[in-house]
Amino acid sequence: MAKNYTRGQLARAAGVLAETVRFYEGRGLLREPERDSSGYRIYLGEDLRRLRFIRRAKELGFQLREVEQLLALRVDKQPDQADRVRFLAQSKADEIAARVRDLQLLEGRLRELVHCCEERVSTEECPILDALSGAGVSNDSAAATGR
Repeated sequence: MAKNYTRGQLARAAGVLAETVRFYEGRGLLREPERDSSGYRIYLGEDLRRLRFIRRAKELGFQLREVEQLLALRVDKQPDQADRVRFLAQSKADEIAARVRDLQLLEGRLRELVHCCEERVSTEECPILDALSGAGVSNDSAAATGR
């Protein structure tokens, strides 16, 4: 006999909050469950597999609209759909790589500012505070960080 879950049990088994289950139901990512005679929502093993799929996709950086696409492709067993899945994963990997590069630029800029402040005692001439207020920041350094 297949295991049934209440919302709380499903959430715990999938490693998410019960509110997350409710949210995904509202978004149509999870089906509206049947209710038992006591009025409790009853979730099935497929609901757990789907919820775990969503959680893992989110952990890999996919947005909900992308998760919706992946879920649809998971159901569609056409051979050409594997190319679409690969494309979505490659696009996400490229996006993450671009964000990492941007973060590395930001880290470098912050380290430069910290280095400039090593000998300072007063905040009156603080390069970090000046940079945050826009004083002494060139358009090139702002463009380099994407801001």
